[in-house]
Amino acid sequence: MALPTTFKSIPAFFKEVKSELTKVTWLSRQQTIRLTSIVIGVSLVVAAFISSLDFLFTKMMEIFIK
Repeated sequence: MALPTTFKSIPAFFKEVKSELTKVTWLSRQQTIRLTSIVIGVSLVVAAFISSLDFLFTKMMEIFIK
């Protein structure tokens, strides 16, 4: 009984994945930490900005509704 072509191509797929991963330029530990810190910092600033706008608009709506 022959295997379907899908199952024959699975090992080839993983061989190609391994080959491609060896070509990737990986970041150093310091670069990863620095860039992750930047992403977290920017996310916190944007969250604070959106939260403050939400608070401001909520208070404005309370004034208009009363």
